[in-house]
Amino acid sequence: GEKFYQQSETFDPGNHYSVPYCWGTVGIMYDTKKIDEPVDSWTILWNEKYKNQILMFDNSRDALGIALKKMSESYNTVDEAPIRKAGDLLLKQKPLVQAYVVDQIFDKIESGEASVSPCYAGDYVLMCDEMGEEGPETLGFYVPEGGTNLFVDAMCIPKGANNKEGAEKFINFICDPENMAINTEFIYYS
Repeated sequence: GEKFYQQSETFDPGNHYSVPYCWGTVGIMYDTKKIDEPVDSWTILWNEKYKNQILMFDNSRDALGIALKKMSESYNTVDEAPIRKAGDLLLKQKPLVQAYVVDQIFDKIESGEASVSPCYAGDYVLMCDEMGEEGPETLGFYVPEGGTNLFVDAMCIPKGANNKEGAEKFINFICDPENMAINTEFIYYS
């Protein structure tokens, strides 16, 4: 709500083109049958014991953010030194990573190909649901105490949209409490 609108001033002055849609967090998903130690920090994604079992996000924003949090830095730093150190940390992690993915995380962990990965909380809940009763027993999820990304997805109307009125009506439709409840249950994000 209010925090989104404060931050959106940087990309949408006056909040004319965007509306918060849903929010979520990033955590660590892992196969409880293969990971035999506590999962309590981002450090597990650099643990040589799990070489070729580690997946990493293929988007630079979240990957860099995870490395920054591993170093106890802010996701939002604009200081070049910690950003460079986070990049170096990701380069050191590279030999341990089986693949850089997002949409393939579930398939790789469910098939046993991989055992630990960063994951969006909503995707974790969806994966557990798809697995049925076995889901919560097989898949663990942890939001590291050292911090994580809290994100807000927004619906936006491009400045030059051909049908601004239609877009506004669609946003109003989605933001109707009954419609948003149905959508939230479908997408597994708050």
